[in-house]
Amino acid sequence: MTQVQDAVGELTGALRRAGVGDVDDSGLARALYSTDASLYRVLPRAVVRPRHPDEIEATLAVCRELGVPLTARGAGTSIAGNAVGTGVVVDTSRYLSRVHRIDAESRTATVDPGVVQSALQVAARPHGLRFGPDPSTHNRCTIGGMIGNNACGSRALGYGRTSDNVVGLDVVTGAGERLTLGPDGASTGGVLDRLRELVDGELATLRTEFGRFGRQASGYALEHLLPEHGFSVARALVGSEGTLAVVLGATVRLVADAPHRGLVVLGYPSMAEAADATPGLLPHGPTAVEGLDERIVQRLRDVPAAVVPDLPRGDGWLIVELTGDSAAEVQAKARGVLADAGALDSRVVTDPAEAAAIWRIREDGAGLAARTSDGRPAHAGWEDAAVPVEALGAYLREFDALLDSHGLQCVPYGHFGDGCVHGRVDFPFGREPDRGRRAYRDFVTDAAALVARYGGSVSGEHGDGRARSELLPAMFPPHALELFERVKGLFDPADVLNPGVLVRPARVDDDIRMAAAPRVTRTTLPTLALAYRHDGGDLSAAVHRCTGVGKCRADLQATGAVMCPSWPATREEKDNTRGRARVLQELLAPGGPVTDWRAPEVHAALDLCLSCKGCARDCPTGVDMASYKAEVLHQGYRRRLRPRAHYTLGWLPRWADVAARAPRLANAVTGSRLGGRLAKWGAGVDQRRPLPAFSERTFRQRWQDRPAVDGGHGVGGRAVALWVDSFTDHFAPEVALATAAVLEHAGYRVQVPPAEACCGLTWITTGQLDSARRTLGRTVELLAPLADAGVPIVGVEPSCTAVLRHEALELVGGPAAERVAAGTRTLAELLQQTPGWTPPSLAGVEVVAQPHCHHHAVLGWTADARLLREAGATVTRVGGCCGLAGNWGVERGHHEVSVAIAEQQLLPAVRAAGPDAVVLADGFSCRTQLDQLAGRDSLHLAQLLARAAGV
Repeated sequence: MTQVQDAVGELTGALRRAGVGDVDDSGLARALYSTDASLYRVLPRAVVRPRHPDEIEATLAVCRELGVPLTARGAGTSIAGNAVGTGVVVDTSRYLSRVHRIDAESRTATVDPGVVQSALQVAARPHGLRFGPDPSTHNRCTIGGMIGNNACGSRALGYGRTSDNVVGLDVVTGAGERLTLGPDGASTGGVLDRLRELVDGELATLRTEFGRFGRQASGYALEHLLPEHGFSVARALVGSEGTLAVVLGATVRLVADAPHRGLVVLGYPSMAEAADATPGLLPHGPTAVEGLDERIVQRLRDVPAAVVPDLPRGDGWLIVELTGDSAAEVQAKARGVLADAGALDSRVVTDPAEAAAIWRIREDGAGLAARTSDGRPAHAGWEDAAVPVEALGAYLREFDALLDSHGLQCVPYGHFGDGCVHGRVDFPFGREPDRGRRAYRDFVTDAAALVARYGGSVSGEHGDGRARSELLPAMFPPHALELFERVKGLFDPADVLNPGVLVRPARVDDDIRMAAAPRVTRTTLPTLALAYRHDGGDLSAAVHRCTGVGKCRADLQATGAVMCPSWPATREEKDNTRGRARVLQELLAPGGPVTDWRAPEVHAALDLCLSCKGCARDCPTGVDMASYKAEVLHQGYRRRLRPRAHYTLGWLPRWADVAARAPRLANAVTGSRLGGRLAKWGAGVDQRRPLPAFSERTFRQRWQDRPAVDGGHGVGGRAVALWVDSFTDHFAPEVALATAAVLEHAGYRVQVPPAEACCGLTWITTGQLDSARRTLGRTVELLAPLADAGVPIVGVEPSCTAVLRHEALELVGGPAAERVAAGTRTLAELLQQTPGWTPPSLAGVEVVAQPHCHHHAVLGWTADARLLREAGATVTRVGGCCGLAGNWGVERGHHEVSVAIAEQQLLPAVRAAGPDAVVLADGFSCRTQLDQLAGRDSLHLAQLLARAAGV
């Protein structure tokens, strides 16, 4: 055992002896917690997930005794490197997540540090209250993390910063002193008395250097210690980034939410002109004035299947939120805003759904801005500087000039009403790491000087962390910086808490994870199977798309999103998209704990990935974990023996063709008790899963018996190619027949390509990518002449249709694959594009719809939703995943999680629906899951339309 391993063993042993239960020093844990949402990679020695505040105290005591740093962490969404450290990382989000009390009379809430902000909102809502500050990460960031960074969010203009809403804190200092801090500064003794003495001697500095404007988030907020501010130590600790004390609990202020809201969206020729107009809008009392740039909106348009709301004309926008006690009051305020806006164009939005769609663009800003207009990665680091709002327009113009002088790009957006500007810059880390580090240092140094010249702050809300602590001399004089060190010495004399942040800072260009990652391309790794078209053929760049913003940790049920199904089922960091990306980043980085494609950390991270592709649509940075998993399986099992399921479920189309020769015999064997058990064992299928029966006659056999017209089937008209996948052909031929009937009824002449046209999906999901490429390549060759002739190709099964639109480009590539992808349609898309076609009436029909994950992620369900709406149906769209996901949910070891995923949204929605409701599920997996877990029949869209049309 090495000296390092001995030290780690001593640490974890001491923690367990101290009563800390959940201690993890595995390579997996170290990889998962090696970074936050910043550009820094720092491997911890161990991770602690405390179940009680006493365990935090015990952990800190051990760290002090052994001289090991301690870093507190909530959701890990810190953008400045505030939540990474070389010692113990304490994750409060797993267990310390209770809202203990809502006091409606005093309008306060008492919470654990790991409570998610949106969970607090849910608890407060029945009392007509809310917690005011709401960062864009509100559905995953924790209250403890917000206290650590003094988070603000879009509505700080109306409700204040976190420091304005903290009533009391329960903390333990770095020296181990437990403090219960109230709002009035009445507590005495110990460190508090020494702090009073320090403050009494520094009143002039405190009054001139701190709290100069609302978004001065850099440094310690020592202005709250002034006598005129009540010596509020609780508020002074807000924003100290865990360097002085660790939060054990908090009491926060709640506010009454306005009953009516509305948005005024204003378009301007540029972002700078939008900033110029901002001060004139503040007298109207908006709760938020947010700035958006056209480049962010374009990034959203580039996301597959994205829905982009209409915006006014312009290249820069202000989103102005107004509230009132009545709709008339909101409308009156909106008229005043429009009169003073000087905008190029404008829209007033009162529909909550449309307003939510506009807000989602802003909330996904950090992810959407992670790519420049020409596709290069852009990085945090210079992320949230702020200047007084009156200077914002001038600052933005100089900031653009500074970027140009450094040869860099940035997409600005932010809280313009507070003068706070977010942005990600395309520092060239991945292309030339050493030059990238130098370019980063040079730029942020110049940018800090620019901000200081405008009287601003290098951090406007995310804290200084590793990204900006070294820059503080640009905005604070030496005496103020010395004061920070003296305060740190009082609270944390041994420098145990989050060292390298704020005081004695780490260098801004050390430990940058993108600079540490080697390029993995088809040149350096000739067996790389996928093209990674949007990442220059670079797998490392692809996995580093994950910036850590953590949207995959959010509760997305209300949005119809899919990502990430296994996370709510397990609440384990390894089971969300970010955690998996972190492990793959470590796989490709030098000197880390993950060393091989077949490493146990890789298996643990990817085992519960359903390959649902939800992240490809819902992750704002475009992570496609399904593709990465396929690549890892391909590399890990290349020229090696594979799991049984890869040879059975992975080759299912071949075995289905064999079974089609004697389907009754195949069903008799798999349906018998002994035969079924043996078949499941051989296939790696969980014994609790029924095996679906093969159809006695495939679709193609039935289709051949139908009378042909003009070389096809139907009554003439424009030709359409009905591409029938293996699942539909062998297990659900009635779906393909219904699709053909609907197409013929719409006036099409249906052609069916040969049976050899398989998409290879089962080979793709099991990582058999060489076989998948050959299979899919043959299909592209068969379908390309149809696409060239202008014949639309209509898929029946969403997952297989999505392969033609996506994986064909990644695995096969070339002009033929591009033409096939462009010519492929879903049934709803084709029908919506058919001149003169109108849907049959579904008036009075209640539909509970479960869009297949690949349908949602790659194809988009907008056309289906529009079709059902125009047909008159009442539609409840279920978000999330069904939990089966092809072969994944039937494999041994996945059953419990598969059921838990189905119980998140699908099964409750079906149970809540009346017995007459139609359950709509185009995916074979979704229909199978519904049948096996709910005993509920479900229909494909084609079957619903065929029934309604009487065909």
